[in-house]
Amino acid sequence: MQRAAARVLRGARTPPARARSGTARGPVLGLVYERHGEPEGVVQLKDIELAKLGDSDVHVKMLAAPINPADINMIQGTYPTLSPLPAVGGNEGVGEVLEVGRRVAALKPGDWVIPATNALGTWRTQGVFPEEMLLKVPSNIPVLCAATLSVNPCTAFRMLADFETLAPGDSVIQNAANSGVGQAVIQIAKASGIKTINVVRDRPDLPKLVERLMALGADHVITEEMLRKPEMKEIFKSIPKPRLALNCVGGKSTTEMLRHLQPKGTMVTYGGMAKQPVMVPVSAFIFRDVRLRGFWMTQWRKEHAQDQESLTTMMDTLYQLIQRGQLTVPACTEVPLQDYKAALENAMKPFMSSKQILLL
Repeated sequence: MQRAAARVLRGARTPPARARSGTARGPVLGLVYERHGEPEGVVQLKDIELAKLGDSDVHVKMLAAPINPADINMIQGTYPTLSPLPAVGGNEGVGEVLEVGRRVAALKPGDWVIPATNALGTWRTQGVFPEEMLLKVPSNIPVLCAATLSVNPCTAFRMLADFETLAPGDSVIQNAANSGVGQAVIQIAKASGIKTINVVRDRPDLPKLVERLMALGADHVITEEMLRKPEMKEIFKSIPKPRLALNCVGGKSTTEMLRHLQPKGTMVTYGGMAKQPVMVPVSAFIFRDVRLRGFWMTQWRKEHAQDQESLTTMMDTLYQLIQRGQLTVPACTEVPLQDYKAALENAMKPFMSSKQILLL
């Protein structure tokens, strides 16, 4: 198993004796799956070998890594991109550079890094990665913010920036507003003067959830059932109808959300939590000329691999928001690596508003 896992980890072997910085000692552990299936049945905590440091490689001690829906889907084998098996789970996280190869110029020991691509396999204590697969981040931001930066905040930023030209006072409506993306949308929009209407599923602790989202900067928090009620008219007395809708659910509630979009507005779908199709009345196309688009952060990164300016602008903006306290870590639960089974179980529970973050 160790030899097989080593291939996935780009040749995980023992680090060289002479390092350009102090090297973490002890066994290297990772959450490995050898076949696809439900996480509780296929994910195991195993010793993995650490690759020899190549000239263009970076030896990283992982600090923290979240469990995202895409991670679960990759383990289940249902995600559009899958890692060769056996694989280490995790697409997101933050680590500290321990040592670098002699041709590495942009990173040095002590730097913090996050994945520059997906399927890095972040649920491990250490790894050796090619420099181009890593992105340096400021080490003066909270570690949990850094660990959850490369997926949800980036998705939120791009959807707010790329589909409609929004100005202060404009509004956005979104479902799954308590998700990691949803919380980032609320905060990034608030910092830009954009109003948000946030749709969540009804639940026993709804008042607490509403309070928490309002504290982040939400202007309105409503349930899916309220989308069909006359009370929606009261909301639009104080703010304009949205030009942008962000859909992560699908099914009937998405159809109802779409009804509140301005003519010529855009709905962007980036997830399908209800596992139901997006259904749009013909009248929405004919009489209101609404536009339906899709977004996938992985695809954006592929298409902009040579567009360093767009990436830098986005990341710098997010760093500044974090440093000013305008973008905070989503509600989360910190879990020691050895308790990974409970973390995976909790990550898959319905109505779980707290993101599970593995401490490595």
